[in-house]
Amino acid sequence: ETNLLGVADDCTVSVSQLPELEVDYRQKVVTLTCSFSTVGCPAEKPTRLWFRYGTHKPENLCSNGCSSETDKYTLKYPAQNQVSLTVNRLTFNDSAIYICGIAFRSSKQPRAKQTGGGTVLVVRANMQFGLKNYSNPISQPLQTESGLLRVLYSLCPDFTGKERSLRVKKVNEKDQRNFPGDTKRSARRIFQEIAQELYNKRHAERSQPTEKDNTYENRTALSNYERP
Repeated sequence: ETNLLGVADDCTVSVSQLPELEVDYRQKVVTLTCSFSTVGCPAEKPTRLWFRYGTHKPENLCSNGCSSETDKYTLKYPAQNQVSLTVNRLTFNDSAIYICGIAFRSSKQPRAKQTGGGTVLVVRANMQFGLKNYSNPISQPLQTESGLLRVLYSLCPDFTGKERSLRVKKVNEKDQRNFPGDTKRSARRIFQEIAQELYNKRHAERSQPTEKDNTYENRTALSNYERP
């Protein structure tokens, strides 16, 4: 298989994040790190995205680049395979789950678009109590992989099934040709693809044994029906 540039495509991305981080609100600033590794990916720089899931709604961060320290969030690249998100003017409302996403846009491989497991950031008023004694409601939806997928999918309401996703993908590819410089549109499309690939992978793992069982049962019933 080849990518959009006509080069052999066997791109695989792995993303890792710190599972949880607890900070005092008086710290004012906190930096979340994300590391990733690649195998067989194009020489291009990958698209690096951050997403936040709080108590109200999920959101895509830094669609405008977040290059200024006057912004609420600041993106930095401490190393070639790292991307950090700095949360400025820290408040209790910044307690949330922060998810890092890495994607190679020219690759057709599902593994070329991956997210980390998310970092649970807890902003506290008093650090004398341990995290284990603190019940953080925002961490509950993402305790399982399916919870993470629900969060990712909630940011991509356009996808309701495999057939619909194919149609949306074609429309997005057309949009890319018509609006090659639209950064926000590209970031949204990439995130939609990440969520869709994760959903398809999880759905396939769960449905495959069921499909086999149903096939066996249907064949058995048909065989019994055909007997004289």
